[in-house]
Amino acid sequence: MTVTLAERPALRIGPIAADVPVVLAPMAGITNTAFRRLCREYGAGLYVSEMITSRALVERNATTMRLIRHHESETPRSIQLYGVDPATIGAAARLLADEDRADHIDLNFGCPVPKVTRKGGGSALPWKTGLFEQIVRAAVAGAGHIPVTVKMRKGIDDDHLTFLEAGLRAQDAGAAAVALHARTAAQFYSGQADWSAIAALKRTVTDIPVLGNGDIWSAADAVRMMAETGCDGVVVGRGCLGRPWLFGDLARALGGEGAAPVDATLGFVARAFRRHAELLVEFFEDEGRGCRDIRKHVAWYFKGYPVGGDTRAALATAATLAEIDDLLATLDLDAPYPGAAAEGQRGRAGTPKRPALPDGWLDSRDVAVAESCALADAELDTSGG
Repeated sequence: MTVTLAERPALRIGPIAADVPVVLAPMAGITNTAFRRLCREYGAGLYVSEMITSRALVERNATTMRLIRHHESETPRSIQLYGVDPATIGAAARLLADEDRADHIDLNFGCPVPKVTRKGGGSALPWKTGLFEQIVRAAVAGAGHIPVTVKMRKGIDDDHLTFLEAGLRAQDAGAAAVALHARTAAQFYSGQADWSAIAALKRTVTDIPVLGNGDIWSAADAVRMMAETGCDGVVVGRGCLGRPWLFGDLARALGGEGAAPVDATLGFVARAFRRHAELLVEFFEDEGRGCRDIRKHVAWYFKGYPVGGDTRAALATAATLAEIDDLLATLDLDAPYPGAAAEGQRGRAGTPKRPALPDGWLDSRDVAVAESCALADAELDTSGG
């Protein structure tokens, strides 16, 4: 039985009217042009790039300039920026606007990775309320007519929550929407997302859309999140790994038009995997590199299916599309969808971690001189996208 949501107004992100209130979450090494194109083939939504560091963009790093390229079929074009310096992120947003490289800019304040947070970036940064607001204002000013959105977490840990104040400051600074991953940085991806926090943010931030993120593994989960929290749309990350057709399910469940419902036999999944590999080869303009990049997706695509360890290992070492074709031809392509074995959580959840932060970071909501020095280096480890 298909679960659908009661009709509600279309999601608007500034001048962008999204037929389906669904956003693909930026994921490092995943949401490149190839994966975004594949997801679009199944359903509408906003499909956001991998995280792009503002410093690398302003410096026109070659890898970064390739990562911000969109295929002609991609519209609207969404790019996520990461930065810790208002001037730099403002300049990066201005570059995207002046050179007509994006239709939507998202700001990353949700990354929990230690190499980012230990310098004060990502999900650590909203703790410094003034700096957070300055960055959002600078991005909005630099972007001009392009809408700017903010993606964040609940806070650093349960004792240092930031999401309600950050949501209000983002709204006041001109953000077109805010999205909340309903976990703290300390949780990383472990445990269960706290959807009640999304509801609280929706009650607090009333002038712009509020989007919810966390534990959406199916279209039914998205419908339930929107019904329970009142949020205006959903952001989907790990739930679509190895399942790009989830966006078709989401489109149909949330009142839009998606591809026809799929019968996810092993043959269907194999064809989707092969299409993904083909698009990666096109994106990298290198068959070997494209085939190497698809390797990380093998376990996600074939989760729960009768694909033996030897075949999985061979797919994870294949160097050409022809090798992939030969391996896929050995599968029982008529094998039916395995049900629960293929559903649920995807990707590594990990365990809660004590967030890595600059010394004394939690002592004040203002930025100290020593912290300013750390922030100056915060983008160095992530330059190049």
